[in-house]
Amino acid sequence: MPPPTSAAGTVTVVGIGADGWPGLAGTSRAALRTAEVVIGGPRQLALLPDDEVAAARVPWPSPLRPAVPGLLAAHEGRRIAVLASGDPMFYGIGRTLAETVGAERLRVLPHPSSVSYACARLGWPLESTEVVSLVGRPLDTLALALHPGRRLLVLSADAQTPAAVAGLLTARGFGAARLRVLEQLGGPGERRLDGPADGWPHPAGDPLNVIAVELGDGPRGSLVPGLPDDTYESDGQLTKRHVRAATLATLAPAPGELLWDVGGGSGSIAIEWLRAHRDNRAVSVERDAVRAGRITRNAAALGVPRLQVVTGPAPAALAGLPTPDAVFIGGGLTAPGLLDACWAALPPGGRLVANTVTLESEALLTEWYRRHGGELLRLAVAHAVPVGGFTGWRQAMPVTQWSAVKPNTPQEDAS
Repeated sequence: MPPPTSAAGTVTVVGIGADGWPGLAGTSRAALRTAEVVIGGPRQLALLPDDEVAAARVPWPSPLRPAVPGLLAAHEGRRIAVLASGDPMFYGIGRTLAETVGAERLRVLPHPSSVSYACARLGWPLESTEVVSLVGRPLDTLALALHPGRRLLVLSADAQTPAAVAGLLTARGFGAARLRVLEQLGGPGERRLDGPADGWPHPAGDPLNVIAVELGDGPRGSLVPGLPDDTYESDGQLTKRHVRAATLATLAPAPGELLWDVGGGSGSIAIEWLRAHRDNRAVSVERDAVRAGRITRNAAALGVPRLQVVTGPAPAALAGLPTPDAVFIGGGLTAPGLLDACWAALPPGGRLVANTVTLESEALLTEWYRRHGGELLRLAVAHAVPVGGFTGWRQAMPVTQWSAVKPNTPQEDAS
């Protein structure tokens, strides 16, 4: 049980639901009664009764995140309470506050989240229900979660989100999916709207809603690297499927890591790095503007619109990028200083993987293998094709790959 009063400098974060003041626990009510300043969204502030909460009410400005440090500093030394929807630490303001002032200065009093309410209403087990937030995120983010037979809960950005979700599902081959829009969960105005994605029959309703999706039948995708080549829009500059799977295995993505994909082509390496985990980050660097636009479209189509695309020649375009955990070089290896810049950018323990099909670049990778060690290998793939009335092998161009992990201490060149 948290203490009844907050220590000096503590920011109390109170979760509140659509049921407002009557739905708050006694501890949460006491925190709001004793606060000198209450910060929150206009809708949340309006839920507080004037005869119970005498604190000054301060609405969040827009955009919110950049304003947090200054707003808290303006009220330093006063008892501050922040209102949040439901559970503040679940896609809520609690994360931003923890990153701004430090978790040790927060006192969080959660309320049941909209997801908990939705699963309770639907009889869905919370632990096996995937949640996708579209609050402040592109609609295409939902595409990554689309698999036949799955159940999803989608956190809506506004009243138009249900129709937008229905449209995306229909366009992606899941028009038969069942949608249930749950509005004002836990409040007196709670309402549910049902219908199929294809031809969603309801007009825009309450902006405070969660969308439950039962996907049913639809196109089957894959969770592992090595998507079919025709998944991508491409002009031929594409790391082919089997080589791509081997390359991602060597890059070894882990949650939260950042990849530089240098010489992005069609963006396949960066895209499948991001698909490996929702917390992963990637930057695709491509000198050709047409290809850069294609990378952006491929990323959206495959559910990772968060991919950052930088248009410009490397190594110049690498300046100012955040420190990578791994670097993939798929093109431009012979550009002066490129390998040196990528190697220098990696922290100790960072991984570098470079692929090539040309003898000139192969010679360069062989020299780097001599100097820094690692692994040098050749990937060869052959496909069975008709040969007259028979079947034979057609060999694709072999790919030379060098990979290395940057050591903790500087290495001397091999003699």
